[in-house]
Amino acid sequence: MRVDIVILAAGQGSRMKSSLPKVLHRIAGKPMVQHVIERAQECADHFGGGNIHVVVGHGGEQVKSALQELPVSWVDQLEQKGTGHAVAQALPNIKGADRVLVLYGDVPLTLATTLIELVGALDAAPLSLLTVTLDDPTGYGRIIRSDNGDVTSIVEHKDASEVELKVAEVNTGILASTGENLGRWLPALDSNNAQGEFYLTDIVAMAVKEGGRVAPCNAEVEQEVQGVNNRMQLASLERWYQRQQADRLMAEGATLMDPSRIDVRGTLSIGNDVLIDVNTVFTGKVEIGEGASIGPNCVISDSTIGEGSVIKANTVLEQAIVGNDCEVGPYARLRPGTELEEKAKIGNFVETKKTKVGEGSKINHLSYVGDAELGTGVNVGAGTITCNYDGVNKFKTEIKDGAFIGSNTSLVAPVSIGENATTGAGSTVTKSVADGELAVARGRQKNISGWQRPVKTD
Repeated sequence: MRVDIVILAAGQGSRMKSSLPKVLHRIAGKPMVQHVIERAQECADHFGGGNIHVVVGHGGEQVKSALQELPVSWVDQLEQKGTGHAVAQALPNIKGADRVLVLYGDVPLTLATTLIELVGALDAAPLSLLTVTLDDPTGYGRIIRSDNGDVTSIVEHKDASEVELKVAEVNTGILASTGENLGRWLPALDSNNAQGEFYLTDIVAMAVKEGGRVAPCNAEVEQEVQGVNNRMQLASLERWYQRQQADRLMAEGATLMDPSRIDVRGTLSIGNDVLIDVNTVFTGKVEIGEGASIGPNCVISDSTIGEGSVIKANTVLEQAIVGNDCEVGPYARLRPGTELEEKAKIGNFVETKKTKVGEGSKINHLSYVGDAELGTGVNVGAGTITCNYDGVNKFKTEIKDGAFIGSNTSLVAPVSIGENATTGAGSTVTKSVADGELAVARGRQKNISGWQRPVKTD
């Protein structure tokens, strides 16, 4: 069964007060319309596949550019004449679809399970409609049902009777039908209304007039179908989304020091007894092992953290692998390609890049180690730098098991430090050091007796 999805993303979004198209504003670090596309793809895959058509207008080229890697086809709505007109622009591409689902690019958090239920309702009806029940339905079109529960009409708030105004179930605009039905109904829409627009929801009346059943599906929570028209609504949905992530993590065994101060902008999987302190941000795909601890104000992206490891405050990890029982930070930065083996330690104000740190090795503070491989039991003193870049090419530094690197050492790559070798503090090492050797490479100290300090003159 082919299920095509049409996503309406042509609106200007003037109330956002932004040069960025509304649908590109982000929830959980991702453009709103991308959330919609991903859930739409899940729905299509459930039914065996289908195409996703995104209708763009204002800022269309920006939207296309931002989402160019996603598997969608683009439909241009050169004039914005309402939702019915927008879907009609995609009609040539969806006429042959067994089923068609219509979504909105500024309604980002509808669950895939809800969409699957909505499309599945077409087994027993030519049209299905997503509704929601609100505590305060003021301003929304009311869903009027028959005695058997089918939708008979949508009555706008201004046109509703006293009885109809008491109805709390309202229209969301999200609906599903067949390509054949839409091919018949959309050309019959008219713009005989105050706005002079073609409304997609007018097809509900067409379906009822034909004697067809309109099947309602009710969203469980309001936020699933909440649209974004301004930055306050954007912020509200962001916090609701993040609270769902926090609740999930706590249910899976995490302790969150403050569930309202965590941001998951990707996927975060955890083991039991993970502790996450405040103001942490997770992006991309992050995995945290059992018993690990994440300090406050950390940013962790596309990284794996092993069991029992401790990430201290204000630490940044990007595409890094931290083994079991490691210690990182505070104020450390692990850049892409960093890999820590078990019980390794990276201390404060240490930056690593494309570096493997062996079991039990330590880079305690104030160092930069890049393009390097450290064996087991290595100790790197404060102020150490691997000079890995000559302005054109990168070179590797190798520090073998048990080596001791004195403070303020510069290791000019390519260079190798042998097993149990030592470099004296303040050395600039340009040649490899054999196993067990001591390398001292610094200017000879000269002490001058009777030296007079300069005196300030006027």
